Amino acid sequence: MGQTSFRVASYNIRKAIGTDRRRSPERILEVLAELDADVIALQEADRRFGPRLAAIPPRLLESHSPYKAVPLDVHVDSMGWHGNAILVRKDVSVPCHDVLHLPCLEPRGAIMAEVATKASQVRLFGMHLDLSGLWRRRQAAAVIHAAGARSKMPTVLMGDLNEWSANRGCLADFGRHYSFAPCGRSFHARRPVASLDRIMYCERLTLRDCGVHESAASRKASDHLPIWAEFALA
Repeated sequence: MGQTSFRVASYNIRKAIGTDRRRSPERILEVLAELDADVIALQEADRRFGPRLAAIPPRLLESHSPYKAVPLDVHVDSMGWHGNAILVRKDVSVPCHDVLHLPCLEPRGAIMAEVATKASQVRLFGMHLDLSGLWRRRQAAAVIHAAGARSKMPTVLMGDLNEWSANRGCLADFGRHYSFAPCGRSFHARRPVASLDRIMYCERLTLRDCGVHESAASRKASDHLPIWAEFALA
């Protein structure tokens, strides 16, 4: 079992609005199928205004994908918490999940799920950090504290960190506790210039492979490209 790998991905789906400014959750599902990950952290998974409806209608996710959303039990019609959601395969159990309240200037949050993958039980955090560098660092500190306060378990943190610098700011803060998967540039989808989306992992995991998923569908489905990483137990 220790040599069995599992794949995670992180994807800012921009409320299913593509680079052609059309809203198409079907295109997002096409990209998710291409990724073929065991666990996927989504950002901007709910609409921004009104009742904050899920960007991917639940019936569409149920009937046209192998995934289910981790039930965060926050809003009736939303998929996530402040737009953050975690998808797992339908046959995967999720023994524990939680939402994290982050210090913020604008509404922000993070989420956590403990997932029984084919390799091991893994704790995953999904997040979408602030545009402000000062608030990003405060939010990173809150996530690091929340992860450290829980029992030891293989841990992956991922999401849109909104950090343009190469190794400063919140990246330096996370880097003191976790390793980064060098996935590559994911924003903007048509011509990637920045690594805003990141996957981090603890010493209990070994990185086997990682990258940015580029395809005809992913270049059009959102303004971010999804990133992925494959891990095995260390």
